[in-house]
Amino acid sequence: MKTVCIIGTGLIGGSMALDLRKGEFAARIIGVEQHAAHAADALACGLVDAVLPLEEALSEASLTILAIPVNAALQLLPRILDLLTPGAVVLDVGSTKAQLCAAVAHHPKRAQYVAAHPIAGTENSGPRAALAGLFQGKTNIICEQERSSQQALAEALALMEVLGMRTLYMRAEEHDKHLAYVSHLSHISSFVLSLTVLDIEKEEENIFALAGSGFASTARLAKSSPAMWGPIFEQNTAFLSLALQEYITHLQLFQQRLQQGNTPALLQMMEEANRIRPILEGKSRTPQPAL
Repeated sequence: MKTVCIIGTGLIGGSMALDLRKGEFAARIIGVEQHAAHAADALACGLVDAVLPLEEALSEASLTILAIPVNAALQLLPRILDLLTPGAVVLDVGSTKAQLCAAVAHHPKRAQYVAAHPIAGTENSGPRAALAGLFQGKTNIICEQERSSQQALAEALALMEVLGMRTLYMRAEEHDKHLAYVSHLSHISSFVLSLTVLDIEKEEENIFALAGSGFASTARLAKSSPAMWGPIFEQNTAFLSLALQEYITHLQLFQQRLQQGNTPALLQMMEEANRIRPILEGKSRTPQPAL
């Protein structure tokens, strides 16, 4: 049982707070929030015991979780390390890692930091979106584990175990490349699909009446927070641009075969795409080595 500081008590930070309290991992949870409404909601929902200024919160906490948009984390992490007490640990939970790891690569307290990414979430945001069990059975990535102290790694792994997550290890650049394809691209696809439908279907009533479950599930991610996802796209521009180019190439090929009336070729593309099904259902999953 320890004092945990959570900087950013939205969906991810708030959901962690719920599970850490339920799992009796934390005796006291302190929130740090720059938005007064979010601070009030975090207290009202019982996510945190108190909301304090950054310096005061860090002075009390032995473990700090940085759960704010990646552009804000990039600015704040060096300062957090400056203020961190001896033996305390900080980990972030952002969806990009290369720039953040580079920003603190030479910080004298780098060993007290763990670059983590618990891969979980919903399209909702804010403290009232927090969900107990959000991370159960999901995957956590830790980058540059060799640059974190054994104590810091042990703290981070103990936290992830309470959340019910399994942990893999990757290089920061490798993490950003993989996430560009399996996470960031899908969000862009959802945003663009929604824009396309809104351009064509000017009447909101038509969208509401005609949209089936397929559209709803595909466009769900378009409800995600632009304030969170814009900085992610910005920090992962290089890998995301490559992913987008490959995606556009497949779209153009599909369009070409559609216009040609080449139904057998379209069927072949869709059958190829069906190969993703057993992977997502876990039927062909094999143990993944630490990378």
